[in-house]
Amino acid sequence: MMETSINAPAIRARALERSFRVGSRAVPVLRGVDLDVARGEAVFLCGPSGAGKTTLMYILAGLEAPDRGMVEVEGQFLYQGTARRMAKRRNEGMGYLFQHFFLMPDLTALENVMLPGMIGGRDRRGEARELLERVGLADRLNHVPAELSGGEQQRVALARALVNKPRILFADEPTGNLDTRNGSDVMNLLLGLAREENTTLVVVTHDAEVAAMGDRTVHLVDGVIASGGAK
Repeated sequence: MMETSINAPAIRARALERSFRVGSRAVPVLRGVDLDVARGEAVFLCGPSGAGKTTLMYILAGLEAPDRGMVEVEGQFLYQGTARRMAKRRNEGMGYLFQHFFLMPDLTALENVMLPGMIGGRDRRGEARELLERVGLADRLNHVPAELSGGEQQRVALARALVNKPRILFADEPTGNLDTRNGSDVMNLLLGLAREENTTLVVVTHDAEVAAMGDRTVHLVDGVIASGGAK
């Protein structure tokens, strides 16, 4: 029976396994990972290249199904139901921030932030404008991505990730394409806005200083959790 209590973790993963094919060979990436993430907690996934941290985040985020194991998000099994139902769940309850900004080049900053709401059939113009003001881009609402710096583009992407008021936000190397100053600014904004809304955070990073900003650091080595898995 699934946990539905308010005290249940936001994310509960058990015995996750994932392999990828390289020619005729199956290369294991995750080897039986168990992980709980509490509601409102900021968890940072760290580890060397190839450790499995991005694969783990994608599985927790509903973007890539595991070969074995299960994921519960807010008491519901994630990989059950139709593709349409999963897409609706992601749009309404989750936000995503990536190393590459993935902004629509022909849309303004305001229109890019409004996009998740439009996909869900909701007008988020007011929320989009407010978020862009909060990330310091009040005077850049009508600029297209090519007219923005890298740091500004990532702030637009952050506002877009938050516009639907997700209860869980996933971020994959959100400072990877930024210099130290812009990276620090983006992380402070991300953590500050998330804590204001009690948003659960799962962040992949290779930067130990960035990881130290969260509530807990989970270290992966060779597809298993080496430390930080237990609260």
